[in-house]
Amino acid sequence: MHTGREVNHNPSALSRKRTAFRAVLFALFIVAAVVLVRYTPIRNYLTTESLGALLKGAGVWAPMAFILIYAMGVCLFVPGTLLTGLGAAIFGAYWGFVYVWIGAMIGASAAFFIGRTLGREFAAGLIGQRLQKYDAAMGRNGFATVLYLRLIYFPFTPMNFGMGLTQVKFMDYFWGTGLGILVGTFIFTFFIGTLKEVWSSGQWGQLLSFKVFFSVVLFIFSFFIPVIIKRIRKVTPP
Repeated sequence: MHTGREVNHNPSALSRKRTAFRAVLFALFIVAAVVLVRYTPIRNYLTTESLGALLKGAGVWAPMAFILIYAMGVCLFVPGTLLTGLGAAIFGAYWGFVYVWIGAMIGASAAFFIGRTLGREFAAGLIGQRLQKYDAAMGRNGFATVLYLRLIYFPFTPMNFGMGLTQVKFMDYFWGTGLGILVGTFIFTFFIGTLKEVWSSGQWGQLLSFKVFFSVVLFIFSFFIPVIIKRIRKVTPP
């Protein structure tokens, strides 16, 4: 005989509530990020002029400030072209590439962990058997999947969060992202940085230099990378 009041704890019910709570937080984070950047006064500061003035005022800390801004921008859906172009224009073709790549990797990693922590359990509970097969396949081939999607320029920020919802391991995601964005990032920063050098020097004759010509060719070539990758994938046996 039980003389005290019995308390029925249902672990599965608590787990479902916790999963749902995290999913709501994840959704609220995405909505808040979009609203913050697009519909509040903060968007007025997300211009090349405002960010450029901020970084110039940072002095020797400008690279660290830029990397932090870039990483935060990735998580808040700030257009990557804006931040990448800003980095190339301020720091030049080569250092701009380094700082942009580091900022993008930090931001991509943070977004992945946000998605993994808040949304993975909920997403796993929603998918059916058919989708579970694809999810498991992505987990087994995480590096190749991430690398391929990066090379074909799959939207950067949505993919960061989205990969966190899958079985893809973080290290596969990290290295796939690091290698996948390497070429595109270098081409874009090299192109913008080179043109900025000519603009700043005022020596317009340099527009006919090999460096400028090479940067333009690389920039044009970058638009064909997704097509080339897709064709290679089609002719390569699975």
